[in-house]
Amino acid sequence: MGQVSARMRTTLRLRRSCGRAIADGGRTVTQAARDHRVSWPVAMRELNAYATEVLPAQPEPASVIGIDEIRRGTPRWEQNPETGKYRLIADRWHVGFTDLVGDQGLLGQVEGRLSTVVAAWLNARPAAWRTAVGYVAIDMCAVFRCAVRAALPHATLVVDHFHVVQLANTKLAELRRRLTWKLRDRRGRKGDPEYDHRRLLRTNAEDLSDEQRRILERDLRRIGTYGRHLLEGWQAMEKLRALLALARTHPTRSQIGHRLHDFYAWCADHAYLPELVTLAETVQEWQSEIVAFLLTGITNAKSEGINRVIKLEARCAYGFRNPVNQRLRSRCATIRASRNRTIPA
Repeated sequence: MGQVSARMRTTLRLRRSCGRAIADGGRTVTQAARDHRVSWPVAMRELNAYATEVLPAQPEPASVIGIDEIRRGTPRWEQNPETGKYRLIADRWHVGFTDLVGDQGLLGQVEGRLSTVVAAWLNARPAAWRTAVGYVAIDMCAVFRCAVRAALPHATLVVDHFHVVQLANTKLAELRRRLTWKLRDRRGRKGDPEYDHRRLLRTNAEDLSDEQRRILERDLRRIGTYGRHLLEGWQAMEKLRALLALARTHPTRSQIGHRLHDFYAWCADHAYLPELVTLAETVQEWQSEIVAFLLTGITNAKSEGINRVIKLEARCAYGFRNPVNQRLRSRCATIRASRNRTIPA
């Protein structure tokens, strides 16, 4: 009794099972509607009803949060028929907020990558929630830094070390390409030592065997001055990695200062390489946030993992046209484990 509501042709248990299959079972709305023999609008309505029931209206206080962006769909370009050049006409993003130490998972999402949008979401939380946030992990994004400083001025910003190493690798690759053009007046290709050893240049020094390191240095030095410049860029990246290796070793301020000075001094001694100058300037700009990572060991890896789940959910749904539905499905998928729900067969 009471399972079939007035003016309804389906039972409450059937509709709830349909919504649960989408939110907790990882099925698409179309698949769940077909399996439960209901229409797509009914399945979507029951997903919203189930999500409203199981998702918290407001996130619980979190001492450490992570902020990261994820592209919504793919960018769209338009070609100018007169000039033949392309311009970007659509590139939509979502910014997610993650509980890095608790089990809440994705706390929420907003559309857009403006600092005002990010700050607005943070300011919409209660004052007690904002006060509880002690650390915020981000990548080297000035937009996020500006938003956090405006909404959470008391929180300590931490830069994820993955993006620092990624920046160093990018600058080393730019140096290699520039030197190849100067040396050969073309792009690198098979048979060029700097091109053949590009993977060794991206490999951590401690992971190279003695033979690999000997071959790398020998072949690059044979090129001459440009090869030595490339080795100098590689050594700059290793000095930066040596600084980041202090994380989770309880380093003292003097240890951090010595390795920072070693990195800066190396880049200053090789200031004729503009890539190293840019790298050093960027590290100096984000030095306080990098030092915070060395002292706390906080990373944004959990946010990156949640972004992977969001991408998988979008792929399973063959994309989303409605950003509200996308945020709802993303939240259901990313906190599924923390809700400890039994996934239906």
